[in-house]
Amino acid sequence: MGAVPGSALAGHTWSPPDVQASVDFLATTHGGPVTPSPEARLDAKQALRSEMRQRRRDHVAGLPAGMRALILNRPPAAIAALAPAGVTIGLYHPVGAEAPTLGWARWFVEQGHPVALPWFASREAAMAFRTWANPWDDGLLEPGPFGGLQPAGDANEAAPALVVVPLVAFTHRGERLGQGGGHYDRWLAANPQAIAIGLAWDCQQVDSLPTEPHDQLLRAVVTPTRIHERHA
Repeated sequence: MGAVPGSALAGHTWSPPDVQASVDFLATTHGGPVTPSPEARLDAKQALRSEMRQRRRDHVAGLPAGMRALILNRPPAAIAALAPAGVTIGLYHPVGAEAPTLGWARWFVEQGHPVALPWFASREAAMAFRTWANPWDDGLLEPGPFGGLQPAGDANEAAPALVVVPLVAFTHRGERLGQGGGHYDRWLAANPQAIAIGLAWDCQQVDSLPTEPHDQLLRAVVTPTRIHERHA
């Protein structure tokens, strides 16, 4: 597993905006802290997504091309050991500055694992997985309703036992900030036996994140420099 040049990455702690009492933020009678409205929490999460996406883009832009090609080109042994022989591995097809998964996909296929990618019938449909028969051939994929590549509609449906999950930010507690659609949270809630592993750049780790009751925790997050196992 390749290493990123050691650079000081400041931790990020999320907290609600500091505001005066208003229609959205009603002051308590005892003068204590106020609770953000759902709308304010949503705005704060969107602002954090924007900040973290820019941090990710800046980080990737600063990597030499030769180094970028070698980073995250296979899963570490501790993660590979979580996948029993022959089980299907779910991955995402990376978009933009997302951590690369193609090396992992090819390695798992070489070890005898089928691989699958998220598949959407429409923007309103639930996320499913369909097999990607040859991860060396993007020609087997087609644009999905959200703009990313996905298997063709006639590809076989799949039920991954281990799912590699994209993310915008993560914490040491296994919390994840995603794109905001909730697709992975809903799929993982419906498939609790699946092991969820995040894949990220080191700069995407933060101290805390705004969370919701439906958010699903990750078993671990792999970055170019280490495995971040979940702990309280």
